[in-house]
Amino acid sequence: MTEGSARSTRQPSMADVARTAGVSAQTVSRALRGSPNVNPETSRRVRAAVQQLGYQFNNAARSLSSGRSHTIGLVLLRSGGYYSRSAVTAGVEAAADEARYAVTIATISALDTGLMERSLSKLADQGVDGIVIAVPLISVTQRMEDITRNIPTVTLDGSRTAGARVLGIDQREAGRVATQHLLDLGHRQVWHVSGPDEWIEARRRREGWQECLAAAGIQAPPPLEGDWSPDSGHRQGQILAMIPDVTAVFAASDEMAFGVIRALRERGRSVPDDVSIVSVDDIALAAYCSPPLTTVRQDFYRYGAAAVALLLGGADAGVEESVASASLSVRGSTAPPRLP
Repeated sequence: MTEGSARSTRQPSMADVARTAGVSAQTVSRALRGSPNVNPETSRRVRAAVQQLGYQFNNAARSLSSGRSHTIGLVLLRSGGYYSRSAVTAGVEAAADEARYAVTIATISALDTGLMERSLSKLADQGVDGIVIAVPLISVTQRMEDITRNIPTVTLDGSRTAGARVLGIDQREAGRVATQHLLDLGHRQVWHVSGPDEWIEARRRREGWQECLAAAGIQAPPPLEGDWSPDSGHRQGQILAMIPDVTAVFAASDEMAFGVIRALRERGRSVPDDVSIVSVDDIALAAYCSPPLTTVRQDFYRYGAAAVALLLGGADAGVEESVASASLSVRGSTAPPRLP
């Protein structure tokens, strides 16, 4: 099939309308919503482009053209970290409530493209005004691309479709910052308890760890994979506790770090006197565990609230699409290695 014939059979998208009208996709979305922030001439051009291209409104677009549904869709993974799920949900719901919007939550049981596509299709059919995706997109189908082009979408983990915007921290930098902190303390090797390989965040944090060690001329040891849970951290911590040379561990999440700390203590290894531990998330419990946990901060609540502001107002609301720099909260779980 030639490029021309493929173009002729593909349904026009919001991006096509934007190009024809000479405006951004965000402006097209606002024009179709009837936003007062779009001037009449721009709105006329958008609607002329819609008619010229034969752009087909989905249920969400029909709802927007006749009056907003005042509903935000939120996609979560059922088996993700408890704190991150609850904090993101709280942030989304608080911001949506302030804007007088309802939130419809779609949970998927596994990182499966089919499940994600069905969840997004369900939200689109319900006519949501925007979607927040708080799970990684391992692969993207054409249907997912079409939905996230036609409905304003923000992702919170660094993965994205062509039409989605992204908020969050640079996950690769998070791995580098965590690892470099341990090297700067004088540790000669850093072991890693990683998240599940199918998670983009886990891959990128692992890559950051590997890159940091390589830059220091250190060959990375084999990573030990967990599933974000304290239990998986405990299992891998039991392995680490039996390796005498382990003095520093980078755990990919706070909850796994809690499990690692317990396993080390059960084996008679003290934190941080014998082993230093750093992780990622900075959940509320991190500052109150014993010892308080050194960790790279992710403000899940703020990202959830900011995603809603970006969906509803974008630049007009003072919120920009961004991948923030990683910031380390240094506490009592890390220290220089014990002298021989």
